[in-house]
Amino acid sequence: MKLSTRARYGTRAMLDLAQHYGDDVIPLKDIARRQQISLPYLEHLVGPLVDARLIQSVRGARGGLKLAKSPESIRLSEVVCLLEGPIEPVDCVHSPEKCDRARFCAARDIWDDVGKAMTSVLEQTTLADLVAKQQAKMSPDADMYYI
Repeated sequence: MKLSTRARYGTRAMLDLAQHYGDDVIPLKDIARRQQISLPYLEHLVGPLVDARLIQSVRGARGGLKLAKSPESIRLSEVVCLLEGPIEPVDCVHSPEKCDRARFCAARDIWDDVGKAMTSVLEQTTLADLVAKQQAKMSPDADMYYI
């Protein structure tokens, strides 16, 4: 299973905001530059995150974004599910009516387990955990942050 760029780039943007938690608002163009995400695409991703109250948006010349909650209280499952939708490797896991074989298909059980494992990892990981992992990977002179 492969996550879309929406989930990956959205996670990178949230990581960037978490790394600057407690600072003033961060201009979107700064996040786009550091994370190497096009500004128009990042603008597209921000809307759902603002609507879900994971980030706050401040308009104006000195505007930008900041986390609406502490990095410790934002789980990656929130971010990924918001941008990606439910984590399910195949449609029949949560919609058995989509497959005539769902009742007796052993493979469906495995796909269900895979989805639960992915959800569990994302549910157990906060933005604060991701910041700590990123700090461990960064060199002191790094200017870019990658996931």
